[in-house]
Amino acid sequence: MTAIKRIGILGSTGSIGTQALDIIRKNPDRYRANVLSCARNLSLLEEQIREFEPELVVTKEEKDAMGLSRRYPKTDFAFGEEGLKEAAALGSNDLVLNSLVGMQGLVPTCAAIDAGTDVALANKETLVAGGDLVMSTAAEKGVKILPVDSEHSAVFQSLQGNDMNPYRKIILTASGGPFRGWTRKQLEQVRVADALKHPNWSMGNKITIDSATLMNKGLEVIEAHHLFDAPPEKIDVVVHPQSIIHSMVEYEDRAVMAQLGLPDMRVPIAYAFAYPERVPMEEESLDLAKLGQLTFEEPDREVFRTLDLAYGALKTGGGACCTLNAANEVLVGLFLQEKIGFTDIQDRLVDWMMNFSPVKADTLEDILALDRETRARVLETVKV
Repeated sequence: MTAIKRIGILGSTGSIGTQALDIIRKNPDRYRANVLSCARNLSLLEEQIREFEPELVVTKEEKDAMGLSRRYPKTDFAFGEEGLKEAAALGSNDLVLNSLVGMQGLVPTCAAIDAGTDVALANKETLVAGGDLVMSTAAEKGVKILPVDSEHSAVFQSLQGNDMNPYRKIILTASGGPFRGWTRKQLEQVRVADALKHPNWSMGNKITIDSATLMNKGLEVIEAHHLFDAPPEKIDVVVHPQSIIHSMVEYEDRAVMAQLGLPDMRVPIAYAFAYPERVPMEEESLDLAKLGQLTFEEPDREVFRTLDLAYGALKTGGGACCTLNAANEVLVGLFLQEKIGFTDIQDRLVDWMMNFSPVKADTLEDILALDRETRARVLETVKV
């Protein structure tokens, strides 16, 4: 009988975390939720503690950890960034699922790698800000970085069995977001509620806004560069509104391998959990005849300039991807607070990156310092 795999889930109350727990719930003979972590949704976290009885739980605030520890004395509790590092490095983990939002995911990923634990990565900012460091350290430690983003999981699956066959290019698909086909003038009228209505996927607020600006796809280009050692010129993006083909790989003989499926994150999560195996799923099957057609188009790079910002940051190097990510996180946060407009996100990012000069960003300390400096300076430039 296969040993039960103990999984540490960072971000257990978010979209990815709750779907991951659904997989664990349906496969108790395969998986155990070893770690749970949560920032704000304490009522859901408490339900998860009662159901899954994890070894360790991490909250954002110390008072929340202390309060929960009194009610659940058989479980260990920690809090804050140190708590996330402890959770990621816990020796009893067989796999860490990092589904944290934003830059906060980098340090725990590094902690898991340093502990020699494989990482199922749903936190793209980890590789956007610190990809060279993360991937080189993982290689040194013999740690697997298993992609959970649907696009990168699709590429990963399309590469299986082709180790001896170099690919010609990676093709990432994009839904186009809620404003596909809109003009710049139309985008100037967008409000927060409009931008949070993604046509195909149910995601957290930050990633949903990134999808609306196409920055999410830009970040995925950077992530693909690191995951698959792909130069920018070998990564293409195509808009595919149905979100059925999750991404593709073209080989030198022009054969194209694609991974298809309904827009459901349980599939890439389950593949990362079971890799290199697959586990039976109870989800709805893809009915191509019912679907009828799949369509594709070029992204509108004139209206949505964030995609080219990501390619430019990759080519610039020297911390450019880290500073692009940090500036974007700040600006998206300000938009969600209704302190700036939707098009201000893009416009301010363009201005910011035009004035960026490469800096040293080789170590974790360098990356974190550049991230902090960028956030502070971007905030200073925004009058709210």
